[in-house]
Order: sequence, then C-alpha cells, then structure tokens
Amino acid sequence: MKLILTIDAQFNRLHQRNCAFVSLMPADRIFWQPRESQIGSAVYSCGEYVLRSAGRVEQTFGGIAAQLWDDPFEWTLPEELSNHAKILEYLDEVEAARQKGFQMLTADVELSKEILAPGGMKTIFELLLETLAFAENFQGRAFATFRLFSDAQLPR
Repeated sequence: MKLILTIDAQFNRLHQRNCAFVSLMPADRIFWQPRESQIGSAVYSCGEYVLRSAGRVEQTFGGIAAQLWDDPFEWTLPEELSNHAKILEYLDEVEAARQKGFQMLTADVELSKEILAPGGMKTIFELLLETLAFAENFQGRAFATFRLFSDAQLPR
C-alpha cells in the first residue's frame, strides 16, 4: 500500500498546485495566447495547459474506473470554463474522480494489473506514471507561459 499512497500523494500535489496556480492568474490572462507557432506545435495559454493537465488525469481515471478513454479536452473548452470559479470547480471534479479511482486500489500488487488503454495493454502503474508525467509537463508549460507576463511566486 506504500507505493499507492506515494503515487496518490503526487497526484494530490499536482492538484493543489493547479488550484493555487489558477487562483494566482489574473482574470484577463487565463486564456492569453503568447503567440502563434510557426513550426506547427501548439502554444497554449496558461488556462489551456492547466485544463490539459487535469484532463489527462480525468481521462486516466475514467479509463481505469469505467474503460472510458474519451479525451476530456473536448468538453473542457475555454468557452465553457471561462473564469477562475469554473476552472476550480472542474479541477475539484477531476480530483474527486481521482480519489474515487485510488479508493479502488487497495494493495500495491494491484498496480501490476494490466488493462487495455490507448496504445495497448499497460499496467496500472505504467498508466499512472505516464499520466503524472504528462500532467506535470502541461503544468510546467502553464508555469512557463505565466512567466511571460508575471514574476509572481509560483506554487511549489
């Protein structure tokens, strides 16, 4: 159970940083686009990166719990989550789904169970680590974008 608790704590810290970060962003900069990319890779706003971070977590836990691997970003568009309160509400919904998913994991040995995920069979452990990596990467991109317009202290 020690490994599950460690991974759970990492996801919790990710959530706490996302919430603190959203509260830190000026309302007029949540969806501010720094520039258009000329090389084909997307450059998103802080808000979009945070939503992608949370969306990756939501997708994973929807997949683990119900084998629903839909991309949440299709319904977490900036138009729908247009302000601090709505984004924080969404982050709390994702956190509740994540907590429910972790409640299903009662022993570390369950992390070695394989499930069908996008890209093929993966252990739950692989899936959780992959999700943390992607979600933290999106969060880091949000932080970097924030640095383009603010010197405020970022959440740790």
